[in-house]
Amino acid sequence: MNNSNNAMTDLQKTEHIRKTVLDAGRALRERHSWLRHQNTIGATIMIVSVLGMIASGWAYVAGVIPWWLCVPVTAIFASFIHELEHDLIHLMYFKNRPWINDLMLAVGWVARASTVNPFVRRKLHLHHHKFSGTESDLEERGITNGTPWGLRRLLMTGDNMLAIILRPLEMLRATRAYIRSQKPKDSKEVRRMRLEQLTSYMPIGNLYYVFFHTWVVANAVLIGADFMGSPIELSATLSQGLDVLNTAAVVYMLPSLLRTFCLHFISSNMHYYGDVEARNVMQQCQVLNPWWLMPMQLFCFNFGSTHAIHHFAVREPFYIRQWTAPTAHKVMREMGVRFNDFGTFRRANRFARPSEA
Repeated sequence: MNNSNNAMTDLQKTEHIRKTVLDAGRALRERHSWLRHQNTIGATIMIVSVLGMIASGWAYVAGVIPWWLCVPVTAIFASFIHELEHDLIHLMYFKNRPWINDLMLAVGWVARASTVNPFVRRKLHLHHHKFSGTESDLEERGITNGTPWGLRRLLMTGDNMLAIILRPLEMLRATRAYIRSQKPKDSKEVRRMRLEQLTSYMPIGNLYYVFFHTWVVANAVLIGADFMGSPIELSATLSQGLDVLNTAAVVYMLPSLLRTFCLHFISSNMHYYGDVEARNVMQQCQVLNPWWLMPMQLFCFNFGSTHAIHHFAVREPFYIRQWTAPTAHKVMREMGVRFNDFGTFRRANRFARPSEA
């Protein structure tokens, strides 16, 4: 960053990055006119991704592909749907036909049941953009941002229910901070918001985690019994039920776990927390794209490399951000956005480095 850039305020840097990114997007659409059909592109991505998940699951059940291929293939298709949901939350598709937008959100939730209700997430995510990294940023707190690294955070990274169960007081404080930030007009509205957060995984998410944890415990008990030399004989009914769970794990639950872990690991570490200025985009996140994270990037559509771009140019779809990333990264480096600040893993995602504190 040269001396002239040093003289710019963070707001000026943010606006410069935003203009450069949007100009790159406009130039791309001028070169490729088909990119202007945003609604069609969004609907096509949803349909192809859902069909891809179904086809991958069918191929496993039919014995065409093994489990170790079905899980990652399904997770990749699910990652497309997650990025699409994110864009739908920002009304990038079918803005003038909200019922289609809502239908796509609902389909996306069924395809990825481990996630929070997208209609609740819309409020959390829009708040996240305004107050990213602050106490009331419930969306990022929910995926472990700001929590010191250790076994507990590792377990919580891929399991949204454990992320609540293993730190109830922490999540209660974050929920209260979020509700206060919404400035509810009376106690009735406070109660409504509390209920909304309490039921934010109902019913699909709760059912998913009941079946997922049942599958984990059942297999752990059976494997443990075999290891101890006391194998457990299941009844025909229980054996059939476990077979169904095992199949569901491969075609649905394990892909969700893989996608969620990769996304939350990268997202929670590329966003800063705790000592950032509200609404200062320059402090909200970094670009996290080292080569050794590429296996994880595969299951969240290169999120670590491109999501920071979204904080500067909110209304650009995920596939456009990927396409214009070289231009965006160049101007972001020039303006002083951090790249691959691995110290965040030791600092529990705090922005200030030890030498700056």
